[in-house]
Amino acid sequence: EVRSLIVQFVNGDMFRARYADVYKGDARWQKIAVTGGDTYGWPAGSTYIANPPYFEGMTMTPVPPADIVDARPLAILGDSITTDHISPAGAIKLDSPAGKYLSEHQVARADFNSYGARRGNHEVMMRGTFANIRIKNKLVPGIEGGITKHIPSGEVMPIYDAAMRYKTEGTPLVIIAGKEYGTGSSRDWAAKGTNLLGVRAVIAETYERIHRSNLVGMGVIPLQFVEAPPAFDGTETFTIIGVGELKPRQEIAVKVTKADGTAEHFPARVRIDTANELEYFKAGGILHYVLRHLARGTA
Repeated sequence: EVRSLIVQFVNGDMFRARYADVYKGDARWQKIAVTGGDTYGWPAGSTYIANPPYFEGMTMTPVPPADIVDARPLAILGDSITTDHISPAGAIKLDSPAGKYLSEHQVARADFNSYGARRGNHEVMMRGTFANIRIKNKLVPGIEGGITKHIPSGEVMPIYDAAMRYKTEGTPLVIIAGKEYGTGSSRDWAAKGTNLLGVRAVIAETYERIHRSNLVGMGVIPLQFVEAPPAFDGTETFTIIGVGELKPRQEIAVKVTKADGTAEHFPARVRIDTANELEYFKAGGILHYVLRHLARGTA
């Protein structure tokens, strides 16, 4: 019975008529004011979408990645740090760096929405990186949330504020973590935000597979402790030489300099696991890699 009705009433003309102008949209869609051009016209003043800085200073010839010299730990974290700890998707607190940014841009508290809804704006998302209210940073024992201690001043402040202060001081950053770093959903902003905060390397005991790969794709080196991690107090600096000559899964020596000037080394494995990942890393990340190929017409 159903088949007979289909034969009687359904025909190709119906589909051709419906789909002939499918890309024009309905009347409301056609009324949306847009600008033409070869590239997207980023809306000025939008707090939902903004032109990210991923390609600023990019050249057609990749610049070899620089060595990491005297990096400070932005955070020292424990085990099972999830991508939601790194880049939360929930509500934005009024007194958080992201909340202050929205308030400064005349967004009412009731309209803050969530990090997930504002993932098209890097200004919000980088301020939300490591801002989960339940994250525990060993640099500030007894405090939960996206807080850290700036070294050498000893000032306690939001992780975003510390990262920007380190940036003005020209100080590279690392993240120290335990086992299962980056578990949970494969949230791309967990790697993007890490990059935008100025983190050059993550040193962890073990990694979740996809987040490890995403870090490489954003030009952040995932390093894995070969032995039991030393007990860091946060005043150390970390130096990694030969970054431009790294090989997949190579074992390297990380230099740790203590506050009193004494230095020691510990072994770490480079968790850039494949030749393709190494290409992405040396290109400055997968976005730079793809854009160069598109520009050359080789993609």
